[in-house]
Amino acid sequence: MTTGYEMNALSGRANGAVSARSLVEAAYGAVRQDILSGDLAPGTKLMVELLKERYNVGAGTLREALIRLVGEALVISEEQRGFRVASISLEDLADLTRNRVFVEAEALRQAIELGDDSWEADIVAAYHHLSKVEERLGATPETQSDDFEYRNRNFHRALIAACPSRWLHHFHGILFQQSERYRRIALTSRPVRRDVHAEHEGLMKAALARDSKLACRLASEHIERTLDVLSNVLAAAAKK
Repeated sequence: MTTGYEMNALSGRANGAVSARSLVEAAYGAVRQDILSGDLAPGTKLMVELLKERYNVGAGTLREALIRLVGEALVISEEQRGFRVASISLEDLADLTRNRVFVEAEALRQAIELGDDSWEADIVAAYHHLSKVEERLGATPETQSDDFEYRNRNFHRALIAACPSRWLHHFHGILFQQSERYRRIALTSRPVRRDVHAEHEGLMKAALARDSKLACRLASEHIERTLDVLSNVLAAAAKK
């Protein structure tokens, strides 16, 4: 779903209030959000002529935005055939999961070793904010998915914030982003009973206790559970 900021930036084109670069940024953000939220489903053909009307931008602006999304592996460029939303698959998620476990566990280990009091305070604050939205997930997960994703990302970033490796942070950001579409499906489908709040609480407590072995194990299990959930979602869909 396109955000208010993005809609304002896109509509501002009419009165000349927005620069060309701002238009590209706004179009990029709007299309990206619609892909991550599922409004543009995996595999959808991205026809420039139709998207021009949807986002109220010119073809050149839209193509620049789509090329940026190709660089993020959210959009596929097909020679002579235009653009398409990248597909999702259990095999892709399994690959993402293996690599995210590897990167996040190492970043967490280093953060626990080097984190100071401010690092601990930031974890507690991020966990508190995440807990507030988790209280509302049971009844209406669909309407809470954007807020949950934002706070969940902040919590995981807080856990590894004290890691000194910029490359681990870089790769973690890429893998976390690529996993977002899968997390949103798992959040709203939930064929497997899962207490995400308890998982986050355990992670927080292990990190604050400076128990890196336990924290890394809990982080790995937490990430791998999304793969388990999606496996069940796809298996259930195949039986219908």
